[in-house]
Amino acid sequence: MRPTVRSGSRPRDQKGTLMRLISYLGESKTLLFFVVLASIASTLAGLYGAYSISPLITTIEHGIKGILSREAMFSELFARLSFLAVIFVLEVLTTLFSERTMVKISQRTVRKLRADMFDNMLKMEVGYHDTNTHGDLMSRFTNDIDLVGEGLNTAAASIIINIFTLAGTIVVMFYLSPTLSLVTITLLPLLSLMARWIVKRSRIYSRRQQRSLGKLNGYIEEAMEGQMVMQLFNHEEDATEEFNNLNQDYRKNSQKAQITSIMMFPLMQNMNTINYAIIGIVGGFLAINYGMSIGDLGAYVNMTRTQGRPINQISNQFTALQSALASAERIFELIDWKLEEINEDDLILDSVIGDVKFNNVTFSYVKGQIVLNDISLYAKPGQKIAIVGSTGAGKTTITNLISRFYEIDKGEILVDDIDIKTINRLNLRSHIAMVLQDTNLFTGTIMENIRYGNLNATDEECVEAAKLSNAHYFISHLKHGYDTHISGVGDDLSEGQKQLLNIARAAVANPSILILDEATSSIDTRTERLVEAGMDSIMEGRTTFVIAHRLSTVRNADAIIVLEHGEIIERGSHDALLEMNGRYASLYHGQSELS
Repeated sequence: MRPTVRSGSRPRDQKGTLMRLISYLGESKTLLFFVVLASIASTLAGLYGAYSISPLITTIEHGIKGILSREAMFSELFARLSFLAVIFVLEVLTTLFSERTMVKISQRTVRKLRADMFDNMLKMEVGYHDTNTHGDLMSRFTNDIDLVGEGLNTAAASIIINIFTLAGTIVVMFYLSPTLSLVTITLLPLLSLMARWIVKRSRIYSRRQQRSLGKLNGYIEEAMEGQMVMQLFNHEEDATEEFNNLNQDYRKNSQKAQITSIMMFPLMQNMNTINYAIIGIVGGFLAINYGMSIGDLGAYVNMTRTQGRPINQISNQFTALQSALASAERIFELIDWKLEEINEDDLILDSVIGDVKFNNVTFSYVKGQIVLNDISLYAKPGQKIAIVGSTGAGKTTITNLISRFYEIDKGEILVDDIDIKTINRLNLRSHIAMVLQDTNLFTGTIMENIRYGNLNATDEECVEAAKLSNAHYFISHLKHGYDTHISGVGDDLSEGQKQLLNIARAAVANPSILILDEATSSIDTRTERLVEAGMDSIMEGRTTFVIAHRLSTVRNADAIIVLEHGEIIERGSHDALLEMNGRYASLYHGQSELS
């Protein structure tokens, strides 16, 4: 029994997310300093380029009026235009430098974010995977991290440059004409209100877009993994309908986010055009009646266009930054998930005998929904304990609690008479090995997959583990033997062969406590005998917990525990339980009749 998947996500503090994202730029402080310097240089160069029309027009005006000779006018124009060309080259070079450097900074930041995400994913409580689909998790590693990278690559650099440009433009405009500047400033609040409204809507839709994309990816992953089941039960149409609903939801949210984003530019552009026209009219009036020079008027009108450009760019890039922040929220949600507690004062056990006790243990995945109720059991060193019962009775939960993947609500679990709450989790698990129903292999060689149980194991120890688990025979008959390269799903191996590799991996770990969870449920009877022989070899001398639906596989257990609805209802040997003629006898005889 597991909790259901949560839908949606709680609202996050936008300012806090932004500040936290900025904190990740900390390791690039020096580069950021140079980006700021280059941005300032680029801004000053751009401002001079916009202002330079004033002295150029004034020089031409003086030439026309005879104040300057034609030769002096052309000479001065050539000098000013040459200097202006140098300024434009400087602007291009500094802009290129700041943008390239910002790309480097953003990729460093994304690398750090991705590393923190992966590190936390490996160390977070198992409950995260119970309540979140793997598709949504992958979406945070791919789509969300890409959006953050793009936001830092383009939006951040552009916003930095354009903020400097806007501030410098306003200063120069006040220098040219305080009167016209006051007219311009009166229009800025309207532009600001429009931008604020659009940004707010964009933030909402961007968050919804990423959330719906995570759900869509999660469903696609489930459909890919369960394709054969869908086809077997003819659920293609139902699956397609569900996919279409999720796809439509993502389309709507994506459409709203993008429409809101593209609204910014035309609205701001039209407002700037109106502003440009008003400045032209008022400026002409000042030039005619109050002696404003034609050069200053031309420069101011040009600055008005310059002033509109950074506002447009900031507004446009701010929408991209909002998408990046919406993705950063989801990334930080993963990073902030509670990690497994590792305390400095936790005990480190050099060796474990394998004495395991459950004393009045009560556990629930979700508060109020009890899975195990007042469980008490024991396993003496070297004993084989079988746990049987109906599906959902809590069998796998017991083995997960031994490995301390979850914390219990009440009672205590002891290993060698030590409460596992006081033992370092990693150290505890180093004395435990598990063979599960799902054959989890990794892309690499067969030797590397076996060594995964003990990274310090030599090749000889891995071969001995393979022999012990009965895997050596089929491995030695492969073309490349132990150097055979397999994919993570082991496409070229049968289920039985993959399970033998899992057993070899457990054997090379040389554990004191061994857990076998439905290890033979997905293989045929003939292969099961081979796998059981391998398991019998590694169980010898180790405390072993076996969960099995096929009761014929647990007849030789030292004790069989019958679990129903989270409570132990019977315990004893195979023969003793049959004599009791209770639940175990009913299950066993029922399977015997079917076989």
